[in-house]
Amino acid sequence: MVRLIQEGVLMSSSSSSTTSNSNDSEDSLSPSASTKSFVLNTLRPPITGAYKPLAVLSAHVGSVSSLALCGEFLLSASQGKDIIVWQQPDLKIFAKFGQGDGSVKALVSVGSKVFTAHQDSRIRVWKVSRRNSENAFRLVDTLPTTKDYLGKFMKQSNYVQTRRNHKRLWIEHADSISCLAVHAGIIYSGSWDKTLKVWRLSDLKCLESIKAHDDAINGLVAGDGRVYSASADGKIKIWGKEKIKQIESTSSSLHVLKATLEGRAEVSVNSVVVSGDGNWVYGGGSDGFVMGWEKREKAEDLEEWRLGFETRGHNMAVLCMCVVGEMVCSGSADKSIGLWRRDRSGILYKFGVIQGHEGPVKCLQASPNNVGAGFMLYSGGLDKSLRVWWVPKHDNLEEKKSSFKTLLMQKG
Repeated sequence: MVRLIQEGVLMSSSSSSTTSNSNDSEDSLSPSASTKSFVLNTLRPPITGAYKPLAVLSAHVGSVSSLALCGEFLLSASQGKDIIVWQQPDLKIFAKFGQGDGSVKALVSVGSKVFTAHQDSRIRVWKVSRRNSENAFRLVDTLPTTKDYLGKFMKQSNYVQTRRNHKRLWIEHADSISCLAVHAGIIYSGSWDKTLKVWRLSDLKCLESIKAHDDAINGLVAGDGRVYSASADGKIKIWGKEKIKQIESTSSSLHVLKATLEGRAEVSVNSVVVSGDGNWVYGGGSDGFVMGWEKREKAEDLEEWRLGFETRGHNMAVLCMCVVGEMVCSGSADKSIGLWRRDRSGILYKFGVIQGHEGPVKCLQASPNNVGAGFMLYSGGLDKSLRVWWVPKHDNLEEKKSSFKTLLMQKG
């Protein structure tokens, strides 16, 4: 069901941030001795403007867990095992697939394939065909593949201890797969089993399994030769490829740890995003704080990063984040979406809040294309709804209204 809704007003974040930070005022004024970072209460006065709620899509039987763009389609996955394909721009249901394959935790799209991660610890591969809606998304494989299994199951050294008196092949995840990322012909999967696995897109072979964290992996992002993993152990780790010489005249690339970013003590990092220039990493914590680390000079094999800021962004846990140019959006268990802008130094300041969800905001997906002077933002929540917003990129309110009127005329 598609429900169109009236124009909304972007809420100023000044009152909420001031109230929530009143108890931390003393700590926020004193820099950390170890990192020389600082806690920000208010970086600058928040900006009040207009966002546009365009639609509420209510067709899932469970909470919306993940979103992805796939050409002209928007895909939404659910804890209720279903994946819905929405046809843009009218956002009508084009197809449904994936029912009965276990709760869907994450999905990504690359080329003519869609990869979905499930609670049953498997990754499913779907071939996209736009000929008709009945068989538009066809299951073609499951990771690990049968070929991968057959090549490894008879060798004892390929088994690893997952828990007491239980072993699995190293190519298998031992718990729910929580996140996926794809970059440069590689797909990465992060799991509650604390491992990061590396798969080659061309033949779907598992190349590596990395014991990445001391607790569940909650978020992944990949780009520019790096993969960033966020974990419930309170750390974000940065992994990079390095050529490892095996025998004479042959070598292979393996991922090695480049840096470990630490934030607030005993706080789970639930999401991670990276700035377009790669010089800042932003993370969202279970305590509602948003943190940023700035890249410094490289020291030997490790990269040096500094915790540049941490600021309370929400009243409850940050569950998801996405980057749109110089803006960052954050979804929270407090049912709101925070809008952030990068200043010239890379530090984020929160300039607005989107309200509308009736439950925690679990996932965000922004369109890379400009629509007028703004962009389309899609949000999925535990209220089982998928919501569509138009968010302005500029601070001039009249310019925003003019851009949105142009958008409505084009749709008409």
